[in-house]
Amino acid sequence: MKILAKKKLWKYLFWLGPFLIAVGLTVGLVSEQWGLIPLVFLTTGIVISGLGIIWQSYQSNWWNRRSTQAGTNALVATLAVLAILGLINFLGTRYHLRADLTEAQLFTLAPQSRELVRVLPQPVKVWVFDVNQNPQDRELLENYQRQSSKFKYEYINPEARPGLAQKFGVKDYGEVYLESGDKRQLVQTVNQNERLSEIRLTSRLQQLTNSTTAKVYLLQGHGERQLSPGKDAISQAVQGLGDKNFTTSPLNLGETSKVPQDAAVVIVAGPKRGLFEGEVKALQEYLNRGGNLLLMIDPNTDPKLNSLLQEWGVRLDNRLAVDVSGESVVGLGPAAPLVTEYGQHPITKDFDNSNSFYPIARPLEITSVPGVQATPLLRTKPYPSSWAESDLQSEKLEFNADKDLKGPLTLGVALTRKPTPKSTSTPQPAPTPSPLPSPTTQSKTSPTPSPSPKTPQALPLPSPTTQSKTSPTPPASPAPAPPTPSSQTAAESRLVVLGNSNFATDGLFQQQLNGDVFLNSVTWLSQQDQQPLSIRPKEPKNRRIILTTTQSNLLILLSLLVLPLIGFAIAVIIWWKRR
Repeated sequence: MKILAKKKLWKYLFWLGPFLIAVGLTVGLVSEQWGLIPLVFLTTGIVISGLGIIWQSYQSNWWNRRSTQAGTNALVATLAVLAILGLINFLGTRYHLRADLTEAQLFTLAPQSRELVRVLPQPVKVWVFDVNQNPQDRELLENYQRQSSKFKYEYINPEARPGLAQKFGVKDYGEVYLESGDKRQLVQTVNQNERLSEIRLTSRLQQLTNSTTAKVYLLQGHGERQLSPGKDAISQAVQGLGDKNFTTSPLNLGETSKVPQDAAVVIVAGPKRGLFEGEVKALQEYLNRGGNLLLMIDPNTDPKLNSLLQEWGVRLDNRLAVDVSGESVVGLGPAAPLVTEYGQHPITKDFDNSNSFYPIARPLEITSVPGVQATPLLRTKPYPSSWAESDLQSEKLEFNADKDLKGPLTLGVALTRKPTPKSTSTPQPAPTPSPLPSPTTQSKTSPTPSPSPKTPQALPLPSPTTQSKTSPTPPASPAPAPPTPSSQTAAESRLVVLGNSNFATDGLFQQQLNGDVFLNSVTWLSQQDQQPLSIRPKEPKNRRIILTTTQSNLLILLSLLVLPLIGFAIAVIIWWKRR
């Protein structure tokens, strides 16, 4: 009787364990605080349950049974498989390893987007007010969220939460808003025909998180590219500056005679007529006080900026850059150089070997100037793929060793001039600049040819770069003089010179890396180090196959008649041979 009573007591104690576990879980879930009391209940219940299981197995000799051993092995194997699967899922959640095999990298964020999200100064949330959750949009938002814990997103049904929709001012389904702190901004409205754009989301994110705005002035009055939409306009470039939080305004130095104090960057985009002497001096004074200037000068034009460029060691070559490599590869004409080689500079640091092209461009020549650091940005392919053509009237472009210059050619350069202390000393005569070491040198040339037994090679890419005066052409402009008291700077100034402005016009701006060259140049010139310099997000390419009526009929005939007949004929032949 005592043994039976003892067994019943252990049986009751065994059921006390699950009861205490249930009490501990209930207390913790209801109070939402896993303090001392629920932990005591849980620990006591687990200990009692474990002791009860051990005692019960000892009394019934449960562990020595063959069925118990087989069941235990199966249980251990099952737990091991579950543990392995759980570990794989944990590692897959924590460490993302993905391969994007699409040509345009549709499922991979651009470097600019990744860098911008990783350095978010404060939490940002995207609100999508829509009933349906598009998988493509959700995947894009997931890519952003993987970059930083400060980026969140949420889909909201406007009918289920009308108060929140009214708070954001939602007027239609599909509106996407970006919120950071007390700031809110509409990104776009998505629908079946227009999905969420990485370009717009990254641009709005940059505007929302960047509290500073920079003023960019675009010079007008000399036939420069117009800012509003139109033929050969740069309205898309202006819109791109707005997306990067720049404020743009036209500038006529003939009216103001001085660059405004709030100008972060001044852009001179393709002037067709020369500037007045006072306007050139205004730009020089702007650079001397730490300004930043972007010059885009087309061939066969003379903007009268030679005196300004000489101070920086830059000379505009009057010849035309010719590149025949792009004609057979991507269908570009020989007068539209295709560039795939870029300098080691923040403007082009992520370009690798991607393409950009510059219809109707002129080469640049660079010489060393004390205090100025020059880095070539754009370089054409070596001869015979490219050369500088002096005969601009000929319909057939051919290399002439007496007048033309062999490639590679420099089409763009970035220059920095460090601040220099003011001095009252009298200016000294300008010494001839000594060339820096370089594998090759590029000669100074003018439109008028002169016989010579040898044509020097063009400027190499490494910075700084020099070019010697050993060209077969007549003497060029005088050598640049070192900074005089009138040209001494109070702060670091920057200058970017490009021998082309067509690449930034509407239609061409969004092609390849053309827009990146323009926007990255302005961003670097503005000296805003907090803004990322990288490739902007790209839109997916249209790969639809458009068939003519004849092609469609032929495809139907092949698929419904010819191919089945071929298969039937093969089957008959096999049957006949096996007969």
